[in-house]
Amino acid sequence: MSGMNTEKLIEVECEYITNLLVSKNHAYGDSALDPVRIFSKSTAVEQLMVRIDDKISRIQRGTGYADEDTVLDLIGYLVLYRVYLRKQDGDGHDPL
Repeated sequence: MSGMNTEKLIEVECEYITNLLVSKNHAYGDSALDPVRIFSKSTAVEQLMVRIDDKISRIQRGTGYADEDTVLDLIGYLVLYRVYLRKQDGDGHDPL
């Protein structure tokens, strides 16, 4: 991939993130934006923010798990946060 230009690499990364998020959303039944709330009664956005904080903490501290891509997970949660904001906006416009 080192021969690809920056724009193409951006497209490849975004496509990978899209595929990953869609796959996880299918596998987990939209649990990020519509959690089952068995133990936690926090809102979906509050739960997303906690997950984002956890990922930032792992990056800052240099800790993580061998089978986890913390940066990729953080990007995914940030995308889900934007999706949440769009759903709250209701008209599809960029809420930010």
